[in-house]
Amino acid sequence: MVLKPLGAALSRLARGRVTITLPSGACGVFGPGGGAEAELVVRRSGLLAKSLLRGPIGFAESYMSGDFDTPDLESVFRFFVDNKAALAEAGRGHFRVRLPDRLAHRFRRNTRRGSRRNIRAHYDLGNDFFAPWLDETMTYSSAIFTAPGVSLEAAQEEKYARLLAALEIAPSHDVLEIGCGWGSLAERLARRGARVTAITISREQAAHARRRLARSGLASSAEVRLQDYRDTRGRFDRVVSVEMIEAVGEENWPRYFDVLAERLAPGGVAVVQAITISEELFQSYRRKTDFIQRFIFPGGMLPTERTMQERAAAAGLHFERVELFGASYALTLDAWRRRFAAAWPRLAALGFDERFRRMWDYYLAYCKVGFEKGTIDVGFYRLRKPAEGGPVVAAAPGREV
Repeated sequence: MVLKPLGAALSRLARGRVTITLPSGACGVFGPGGGAEAELVVRRSGLLAKSLLRGPIGFAESYMSGDFDTPDLESVFRFFVDNKAALAEAGRGHFRVRLPDRLAHRFRRNTRRGSRRNIRAHYDLGNDFFAPWLDETMTYSSAIFTAPGVSLEAAQEEKYARLLAALEIAPSHDVLEIGCGWGSLAERLARRGARVTAITISREQAAHARRRLARSGLASSAEVRLQDYRDTRGRFDRVVSVEMIEAVGEENWPRYFDVLAERLAPGGVAVVQAITISEELFQSYRRKTDFIQRFIFPGGMLPTERTMQERAAAAGLHFERVELFGASYALTLDAWRRRFAAAWPRLAALGFDERFRRMWDYYLAYCKVGFEKGTIDVGFYRLRKPAEGGPVVAAAPGREV
């Protein structure tokens, strides 16, 4: 009974090939070829039951627990994407078994208290955890690579240059940054002469950002606040938010865009760097709990571009896509994954165990292939608040890099 859906799925594979080696040494090869070549070496029998009963979350847990290994995790994900229609039924999982995952995600709602708890679960792993594998800018968002061989740090600087250009920043501007991370962007804004208010709900990040700005002699130009975006006040010439909307939660998207509109002065500009999911996948995605929501970003939810456009319009903002750079995020994640592996001895010394290492390796590879295959994307989106009495105009298309 358990094997029946798996056998049916393997018989319908559309592309690529998967080699499965069982603990007994028996080996089977499935698929027509012509695509990704995946290999699964099963160590323990839990893989099959977890995957069929809990779907993709069960498969991820099996990897984290060492139920199977693979010489190329990214090829496994490419194979899955290429055969998502064939594997969908076998990978649905049983409703009653998946229910706890769905309920856990629902109970991680992003109220003010819930948001603090959810953010701590990821970002307060500690600066000593992130520093060894991020680049010198301590930037935990997509870079923009313009040529082969460009370093991660140079690609992050390119991203910041384009972001500041999209923001149309001037030295006289008062700027609100929603979700300031470790202070990289706040530092660059202050160096441009802007007066910066940077907010985060991560204590670890706030402490690091304040130290960073003090060392740079910019503490008088940039204030870091431990504050929820919903509690901000005042008007700003510019608002910027880099890969923070993903942590807001679908139920709070209207409020997020209302806050952007409320904080902008008439004629002001906001730029949001956002990860989006394809329209094709969104309805299925929003009804389930995925690996990222379960293990990495509790309470997280990716919007679609159309959803953002609709929410922006409802808040009275003109919405414009500036550029997309999903291919660069794949390269960013590739760099992070290699750096994470190289840094693992230092991270293990901090007390992180093998299950944690496998979880993060899975996360970085999983996301890389998502951007590579186009199931998710990332881009700059510019929102303008009309001047007093001005109309909201239709959105304009952007460009891809």
